[in-house]
Amino acid sequence: MGTGRIAGEFASGLEHLEGAVLHSVASRTQSTASAFAEKVGAQKAHADYAGLAHDADVDVIYVATPHSMHAENSMLCLEAGKHVLCEKPFAVNTKQVLSMVEKARERQRFLMEAMWMRFIPIIHEARRRVDAGAIGELRMIQADFGFRVDYTPHGRLFNPNLAGGALLDVGIYPIALSTMFLGSPSDIVSLPTLGNTGVDEQSAYVFRHAAGQLSILSSAIRTHTTQSAWLYGTQGRIQLGVQFWRAQEMTIFIDGKDPEQVSMPYKGNGYQFEAQEVMDCLSHGKLESDIMPHSESILLMQTMDRIREQWGLRYPME
Repeated sequence: MGTGRIAGEFASGLEHLEGAVLHSVASRTQSTASAFAEKVGAQKAHADYAGLAHDADVDVIYVATPHSMHAENSMLCLEAGKHVLCEKPFAVNTKQVLSMVEKARERQRFLMEAMWMRFIPIIHEARRRVDAGAIGELRMIQADFGFRVDYTPHGRLFNPNLAGGALLDVGIYPIALSTMFLGSPSDIVSLPTLGNTGVDEQSAYVFRHAAGQLSILSSAIRTHTTQSAWLYGTQGRIQLGVQFWRAQEMTIFIDGKDPEQVSMPYKGNGYQFEAQEVMDCLSHGKLESDIMPHSESILLMQTMDRIREQWGLRYPME
């Protein structure tokens, strides 16, 4: 559902997933849907989202529309009896996320946020190493995701009507890394640079967690950053590869030892791993993922709501 760049990336990822069939696509016009279907090899093209939601041959729908439409489109699919994998951010605010989760449970349908970073092999390995105490007690996380694009007031990234800005688009990645390892922040200090359209063009946030651990995070759509992530422990540290959300390697530095390079390459762009999780869950009769459960999506949105509240940033649809 949706035919933008991310939808194309997801379709490309499915090519590396055995058993997955890209059956149907949907856009708001027949011409766009048909062109995208031909490009990605889908069997059917729908001229509206309702057509896809009610397609009897479809098992799961991947929602890849703009942020502002995620909740509405997911609810349409769930109400029609379809399982849903919804692109991040799950919705615009916590109220929407809670309504989506409630609908999924009411309709007994699978629902998961497509936080593809959580399913990348090297991220799994980093989590395993940290949980095993490889770097001692984890005390601090540092991560950033920033890039620079030309200013286009009506473009998706700058348009408040589409819930634009850095936080929801890419800030969610360092935040999701932080909450995966350290859980909910007890305290948040954040600052944005709000552009002419009112959305955050760059933003930084520091979290304090329950045991005094810290997360130092930032995101941007007008500033290119290192796109790196570090996990600091009492006995060592882990550096994830550049573009940490899709990394294929990491370096582990243990005090008093030579650095260990860990490489876990994979074919494709990595989107196939989240799709594999959906297929695995459904094959086992599960309606929620253990890796990306509803509670984690709720926590992420609550955290971003708290950050935006500090800035006084509300989107028009709220």
